[in-house]
Amino acid sequence: MAGNLKGKHVAIVATDGFEQSELTQPLDALRAAGAEVDVISPKDGAIQGMQHHDKGDKIKVDRKLGAVKPEAYDALVLPGGVANPDALRIDEQAVEFIRHFVDAGKPIGAICHGPWTLIETGAVAGRKMTSWPSLRSDLMNAGAEWTDAMVVRDGTLVTSRKPDDLPAFCKEVINMIAEDHRMAAE
Repeated sequence: MAGNLKGKHVAIVATDGFEQSELTQPLDALRAAGAEVDVISPKDGAIQGMQHHDKGDKIKVDRKLGAVKPEAYDALVLPGGVANPDALRIDEQAVEFIRHFVDAGKPIGAICHGPWTLIETGAVAGRKMTSWPSLRSDLMNAGAEWTDAMVVRDGTLVTSRKPDDLPAFCKEVINMIAEDHRMAAE
């Protein structure tokens, strides 16, 4: 996968009910590209993954949300799953953590239902985005320009629709973070 992310620290924020492939594939791809990646959650221990409607694997939480500062991370990934972003978007601590990336203009990748949480941060108004189709009205009502595309990049925001889009999503997120790395080095 293109992009050398050595020296980059990426946060994946999730909780119970995340779509398993939407966390594990970006995690693996980012690590393969040289990034240090932490799975961050409001809870300790492990979080329950889903494979659409069926339970998937539990994934180890690297850091508890309240124990980390967003300033320690260069980029953010928000996996989907229905329950995961629905829980995160009403968790004040999660919203504030994510808002840091929005306000700082740091790279953010969100897939499937992941953009739901971004609505709470005020990050979607005026942005070109995609998502799982059921979020279309929510995103448009929050001011986003929604399109049905495999991957949409708008500045430092990359969004995708579903697990089938993961190869393209991972590639674009890695490229975006690598470009950010080059800009920071200049």
